Amino acid sequence: MLKPHLQELCVCRSILDDALIRDFLRFLENPEATSHTYRFIAGLIEKSEELGLAGNVLRAYFLHVLAQRENTFSRTLEQSDGNIGKSLYNAFVRDMEILSDIFQELPSTMLPTDLLDNYTPTKKRTTEMLAFLHEQMKDAASAQDTANAFLTFYQRYGCGEISSCKAFSWNEKTHALQGIRHFEAPPLTDIIGYERQKKQLTDNTEAFLKDRPANNVLLIGARGTGKSSAVKALVHEYHRQGLRLVQLTKAQLGELPRILAALRKFPSKHFILFLDDLSFEEFETDYKFLKSAIEGGVEARPKNVLIYATSNRRHLIKESWRDREQAADELYRQDSMNETISLSDRFGLIITFLSPDQEQYLAIISHYLKKENIRLTPEDLRILAHRWELEHSGRSGRTAQQFVVHYLGQMRK
Repeated sequence: MLKPHLQELCVCRSILDDALIRDFLRFLENPEATSHTYRFIAGLIEKSEELGLAGNVLRAYFLHVLAQRENTFSRTLEQSDGNIGKSLYNAFVRDMEILSDIFQELPSTMLPTDLLDNYTPTKKRTTEMLAFLHEQMKDAASAQDTANAFLTFYQRYGCGEISSCKAFSWNEKTHALQGIRHFEAPPLTDIIGYERQKKQLTDNTEAFLKDRPANNVLLIGARGTGKSSAVKALVHEYHRQGLRLVQLTKAQLGELPRILAALRKFPSKHFILFLDDLSFEEFETDYKFLKSAIEGGVEARPKNVLIYATSNRRHLIKESWRDREQAADELYRQDSMNETISLSDRFGLIITFLSPDQEQYLAIISHYLKKENIRLTPEDLRILAHRWELEHSGRSGRTAQQFVVHYLGQMRK
């Protein structure tokens, strides 16, 4: 019976902290103990069903853990922007040699069952990331080939949540990024119309991804016109090129220094800090954190970070006529006005989304109905959509989608 010497791992030693791999170690240390053996087998079957792992599931699980759990090699590769020292590379190759039995042999050569040699889970689920890793590993015939497969994988995707998640939130308790597992990022083709606005947004984002000069972006306009969807769609389009989204709330602006410090540790990735539906009342002062992060702070914003925000207001800080009347008594009234508009002026690119006209509104509805294989006659579409528009809050992409949801729900009774 094969017995991999996992305790000799150095660079990838963090995988030994995984609970299921610890059970595997207990089995290796005492293979005669039936309880250790079958607890591990049961745990691996459970993980196979949970993660959708198929085939040689011992190998598949070890690949999953190596992809998800940060190690010295992956962390150094990330922080050195894709480069690695010769000594660390050689140490990593040594670890791959230790793991070679796991990668090349069937589980039945180590375990008293062939259940895990070619397992078929109830629902097979392979993420793009793991599919890429399996493809890289397909022709690996040596420890060096395996090391090079992981090198290519880590350079492209990174490690841990930064590799598997497209979007993140900020956990204020742990002061760390937290992956959003069920993030819906629509394709840009689902945003009908606004071709000029989409091109402005994609041109700026592509320049950012190529490390060329790019602007922070403010998307303004009527509610429901697709501003937020357009920003989220960027991650759908450019995730493979290393783009990630970090969604922040207005209340988290005071955390910006910590957030920027955290993102600086991932120089091979590009991050959009996304502030949705942003606006400030005149008594709120958190906007000063945002001003400082965009431009003017003592510590420079990392080159791999841009700020994209959406708002229904052109000027993000609310100003009333009463404010102007009170400002008239000020000696330096112009200074007060400059402070009010200074935040939106910090965004180098301002993109305006206007409410759709009737033709565009009908095109949006038609597009989403066609995705469901439904085609209405132009006259029926016009009558039903116009009635919905009158009964709701006017024409917008949002009301168009709400009409489609309503129509599908009624049709499928």
